[in-house]
Amino acid sequence: MKLSEVLIKPIITEKANTLQDKRKCYAFKVARKANKLEIKNAVEKFYGVTVTRVNTAIIPGKKKTRYTKTGILEGKKPAYKKAYVTLAEGDSIDIYSNI
Repeated sequence: MKLSEVLIKPIITEKANTLQDKRKCYAFKVARKANKLEIKNAVEKFYGVTVTRVNTAIIPGKKKTRYTKTGILEGKKPAYKKAYVTLAEGDSIDIYSNI
């Protein structure tokens, strides 16, 4: 898998911001087929930092229901993979610079 296909986007939530401040741990949405070594290499290449740990989690899809004039519409959001990347002491990533 190409390194440019591994990282999809950074996750910007309250929990992710708290992890960044306290533990230097950054959250990314990654490709489902990417393994921990590919994620580590992609983050190190794109952001120029040293990665010490990579934790991954597969988030299951959720059922969504919407009430409309024509009736109830049911659907499902797709599942995705999330990676928590911990950096070495002294390194940081400026996620907000590209927004």
